[in-house]
Amino acid sequence: MADPTETRVAVYIDFDNIVISQYDAVHGRGSFIKEKARAAGGKTAEKLHAANVDIGAVLDYASSFGAVAISRAYADWAAPANTRYQKQLVDRAVDLVQLFNTSGTKNGADIRLAIDVVEDLFRLQDVSHIVIVAGDSDYIPLAQRARRLGRTVIGIGVEGSTSASFKNAVDEFSYYADLTDPSAEPVAEPQPAVAATTSGELAADPRKVARSALVRALKVSQTTDDGWVNASPLKQQIKRLDTSFDEKKIGFKSFTDYLKAEKSLIELEESGLVRRVRLRDRGK
Repeated sequence: MADPTETRVAVYIDFDNIVISQYDAVHGRGSFIKEKARAAGGKTAEKLHAANVDIGAVLDYASSFGAVAISRAYADWAAPANTRYQKQLVDRAVDLVQLFNTSGTKNGADIRLAIDVVEDLFRLQDVSHIVIVAGDSDYIPLAQRARRLGRTVIGIGVEGSTSASFKNAVDEFSYYADLTDPSAEPVAEPQPAVAATTSGELAADPRKVARSALVRALKVSQTTDDGWVNASPLKQQIKRLDTSFDEKKIGFKSFTDYLKAEKSLIELEESGLVRRVRLRDRGK
């Protein structure tokens, strides 16, 4: 059951905007339209992969503000450039809102997204933070309205394609590149689903899954240059990223015992009842 005192977050992604902006950031301004990359044909398929959008990094960052109650992505999901992300988004419980490209360039995401945000703000009074993943100046009135309604607005956009006035209209802004791991390989294209599970398939190692969530939680929770994070809210952040996390299910009596067992990965500092944690190789 959700903690009624926990901060609740709503995430709205203009997915077409981010895919196009990321492609242009990697391959040159205007490349997406000039190369007709929306169809993902020929060499543009490889170039789209090189300009992959890591939606997990965006959602992990959004969860650092509280429990994600709403997450929606707006795009023409029939376009091959966007279709390749459907499984990744659905696996992260993101609602896919279908928009049809009627003008050849714009799909009306800004209007539909803005209507949904305003409706949600009046319908869900407990949502305190709004995350807008876009960067278009068209979202300035929406950000201003949400702030007038007492919500904290966080903006995320791609450097080189984000309006300066949009950055000034939100309470907090981050560039997409700052949320991702530059050393990480682009996410592989999804493979066709297997009709039936074979006897040779194994379930994911729960300890490995927990370790991954711990690392991600520490990365999004860091607020100081030295990387230290209070252990008390850390478990809550881990559960936002992986709702199945339970240290008892992987053989530990307490969360502190689990942290002590991961000392090859983290540093644990204890002073009385206060415990702080940080990643060992923070620069890697």
